[in-house]
Amino acid sequence: MTHHAKYPAGLPALFLVEMWERFSYYGMRAILVLYLIDAIGTGGLGLPESEAMAIYGIYTAAVYILALPGGWIADRFWGSRRAITVGAVIIIIGHLFLAFAGASQGVFYLGLGAIAIGTGLLKPNISSMVGELYDKDDVAGRDAGFSFFYMGINVGAILGGLVAGYLGESWGWHWGFGAAAIAMLFGLLNFIHAGRNSLAGKGDAPVPHHHPDAETADRDHRWTAGLVMGAFGLVALMMFMGWVDLSSAAGLAKAMGVLIVTVAVGFFLNIYFAGDLAADEKRRMIVLAVLFVAAALFWSRFEQAGSSLSVFASQLTDREWGSFLVPASWFQNLNPAFIILLTPILASFWIWAQARGWEISVFVKFGLALILAGAGFLLLVPAAEIAMTGVKVSFLFLFGTFFIHTLAELLLSPVGLSTFSRLAPARFVSQMMGFWFLAASLGNLFAGLLASEIDTSSPASLPDLFTRLFVDSAIAGVVLILVARPLTRWALGGSERQAGSAQSH
Repeated sequence: MTHHAKYPAGLPALFLVEMWERFSYYGMRAILVLYLIDAIGTGGLGLPESEAMAIYGIYTAAVYILALPGGWIADRFWGSRRAITVGAVIIIIGHLFLAFAGASQGVFYLGLGAIAIGTGLLKPNISSMVGELYDKDDVAGRDAGFSFFYMGINVGAILGGLVAGYLGESWGWHWGFGAAAIAMLFGLLNFIHAGRNSLAGKGDAPVPHHHPDAETADRDHRWTAGLVMGAFGLVALMMFMGWVDLSSAAGLAKAMGVLIVTVAVGFFLNIYFAGDLAADEKRRMIVLAVLFVAAALFWSRFEQAGSSLSVFASQLTDREWGSFLVPASWFQNLNPAFIILLTPILASFWIWAQARGWEISVFVKFGLALILAGAGFLLLVPAAEIAMTGVKVSFLFLFGTFFIHTLAELLLSPVGLSTFSRLAPARFVSQMMGFWFLAASLGNLFAGLLASEIDTSSPASLPDLFTRLFVDSAIAGVVLILVARPLTRWALGGSERQAGSAQSH
């Protein structure tokens, strides 16, 4: 495989766009919870910790759930390039709202909403543009390309965490949020330039999809209308029966969780039954549904980084480095730093394995990712027990957890991006990329809910939380590995490469 085949001309441009967008997102996310719980007198909002955790979950969930309509808009009307451009502009506006919000919660929440909407437009469509650079049957090249693209995510994440985290904690929160706005502006300018050069002809407005007959069109419309009405009806029923308390962030997060699950199931059923799919496309959709559930569970564990692990670093970890107190937000930079180091090794391994005829099932990769995610929390159980004695624990515990979680992420996230872009029905690629990010939305929300239900500032509550996260994740990972062979045989004809080749014809 040539270097050009692995890394086409447009890939570096998309790398840079994603790098700056992730700088803005992760830079802001690194200080979000710390800002929310900080006292009003020192520039924060002074919220209770449980409320801050729930708001974190709602926001990060909203960022990813909006990838679904973002993909739909691109597939049906705008094309990926226009959706990315508009999304970047909205993200910049949102960060400016955060920077100038001061003590105004209304302005701050307006800014969070704008960032979520903009990211929903940008995130799925830049991933689908990466997929456009590769043939469907080039499994290893596509995995390597997405791994390289994934490095862009994490270069941006580590720069954002370092710069925005330091500015926010040391100079003032508005400086951190302002830095995120500037980073997204760099990303937008780079994308506009690339659209005239290396990305010319990519991500254009789609050719309108027409149903083969009036009956099929009517069925599609009935499914869509019925599912939308059902989702709103379910939320209305929950409110009427008092099953959710919308007066608190935690209650709102629970209601949002029900809504996300309803949207996910409804979206999948709509495409599956009313999307004019062939039999082999339906089998591949089942594969994507299984991976969706596994990814949602994974992200509910992994995204503790911004909630329970952030508080663990801030309050229970020895952060003194000589005379320098390491900002708590910087611990989140361990993950992107490890990704930058490990991505070339893992990407080369996928190429090497394919050259020797080895095919490691995507189900096995996801299963191992879940087991490793659990193992990372198992490492923190003795750390929490030490903290119960009143002693702040060594940073090496978090160092080890983030290293293990990074290995897990590299087995799941870039592989998931690659698999969804390859196995999704061709006319629904951007929407199915949105469906992939919907799993991250659900996982982020559950991560916030898990953290909000336990007093993470108290060491006594943490061993139970970390043990539960380990057990559930490990069991799910083992089950996924056990079903890998029969699922691959039934849904993909025994080989992922064959499935991708069939999809391209």
